[in-house]
Amino acid sequence: MRFQTFASKIGPFLFLWSGILNACTNFLITKGASTDGSVMITYTADSHTLYGELVCLPAGRHIPGTLIDVHEWDTGKFLGRIAQVGRTYSVVGNINEHQVAIGETTYGGRRELVDDSTGILDYGTLMYTALQRARTAREAIEIMTDLAEEYGYCSSGESFSVSDPNEAWIMDMIGKGRGNKGAVWVARRLPDGTVSAHANQARIRQFPLNDRENCLYAKDVISFAREKGYFKGEDRDFSFAEAYAPLDYGALRFCEARVWAMFRRVAPSLNLSSDYIMAVPGAEPMPLWIKPDKKLSARDVMELMRDHFEGTELDMSRDIGAGPFRLPYRWRPMTWKVDGVEYLHERASSTQQTGFSFVAQSRSWLPDPVGGILWFGVDDTYSTVYVPMYCGIREAPESYAQGTGSFNAFSWDSAFWVFNFVANFAYSRYCDMIQDVQVVQRELEGRFFGDQPALEEEALALYRQSPGSAVERLTRHSAEMAGLTVQRWKKLGEFLVWKYLDGNVRDEFGKVTHPRYPEHWYRAIVQDAGEHLKMKKMPGEETGH
Repeated sequence: MRFQTFASKIGPFLFLWSGILNACTNFLITKGASTDGSVMITYTADSHTLYGELVCLPAGRHIPGTLIDVHEWDTGKFLGRIAQVGRTYSVVGNINEHQVAIGETTYGGRRELVDDSTGILDYGTLMYTALQRARTAREAIEIMTDLAEEYGYCSSGESFSVSDPNEAWIMDMIGKGRGNKGAVWVARRLPDGTVSAHANQARIRQFPLNDRENCLYAKDVISFAREKGYFKGEDRDFSFAEAYAPLDYGALRFCEARVWAMFRRVAPSLNLSSDYIMAVPGAEPMPLWIKPDKKLSARDVMELMRDHFEGTELDMSRDIGAGPFRLPYRWRPMTWKVDGVEYLHERASSTQQTGFSFVAQSRSWLPDPVGGILWFGVDDTYSTVYVPMYCGIREAPESYAQGTGSFNAFSWDSAFWVFNFVANFAYSRYCDMIQDVQVVQRELEGRFFGDQPALEEEALALYRQSPGSAVERLTRHSAEMAGLTVQRWKKLGEFLVWKYLDGNVRDEFGKVTHPRYPEHWYRAIVQDAGEHLKMKKMPGEETGH
């Protein structure tokens, strides 16, 4: 099973392959950093051509010697075959029945290290194969790295988030180039009580060489860098990111900036400077992880994904590109030239090109079918609704399921298209319409969280009698909430067209009004074309219009 293309490998602004055109963002939250002791990771799958859907893979038992075909996740290209294992676990999106979850972001790294001649495993295949085979995050990392060594790795550089009910890990991986089968990599377990993030730039620098409880790495990760001329010095000074994904300005401004935005929101007491992401000479790199000022709930983490750099010098709603109604999105390309000088659009965590996103929540004190939740949404994170998809459900809700629709044809049966319909209309008068969107968004998400305690108490009672009955109840609940969400969103779209038709704005009584453009926009118009638009009086005219 695979999705369509969502990870372009070459950005227009970067000398390395930071993948900024189709870029993703991950946040990681450890048990001690969450309000309820759950482990959470997030993922935005961002691409202009990705159709957001929820893929469910059933568990299975397999005949020894069975081979499975490998198709590249981004393109569908057949790459080869690998051996199947005797038993595989069920997977719902990016979380499996044991509450193991995996996300990724593409950083590209050194171009010469892509092995597209002998390697047959791409990053997507590694993720979903591990989800089908792993019972813990540590085991998932071992499966992914063992597979890459055995069969070869053919993608560019990737960062992975890997979690289970007890641990959260971040792993950076990159291939070894033609003629060097396999990959070099390093994985670090986040200390309990911390959070981390990655957004299309390798983040692991120095790491402990003798702490297998908290750090795993390829045996040749340093020696290979020496061989290639990427590193000279003592082993203890080796930095994976500096060796395999050296920074340029694009990596800082488009990628590390999203990490900085998350860190500053969860730990304002740190007063993190923007000097690093703005490439100020001598600025210190951001840490791999930080301790938040207060513990985070699942709802808090959803809001972290809804970020446009608000309140910072990168705020996308404040410059002229936002238009009169403060739209915090920019259409591609991300860089352009005027009179030979290159400029950029910011790249925030929340972007219009998201196909799907999630918050994966794993809870150690509950049985797996009840404890694991994939809070799943399609389209923009700022205007999506995160619907609870429990990790043991039998099938995806119809409007979110693979095969319900496609990127190539609009369908009212598809959650992806319904949410895109609302979001794209809202872009036309964003600062006003988004307030109406958020009312319904909070209404729905509030209901989900409000219903959760009673639902899970019921599911636990069923689980004690019959685990299968609990799974059926949770499958039905996810389907009902998904159906409710899509129908409510259709109604929201109809309401927005009625309220904002042709530039009108209806008030609370339904009366049509014609509010002025914001003052800043009138001033921008005057500055650009004031004399041409200036009202004049005719001879003998006493009053204006």
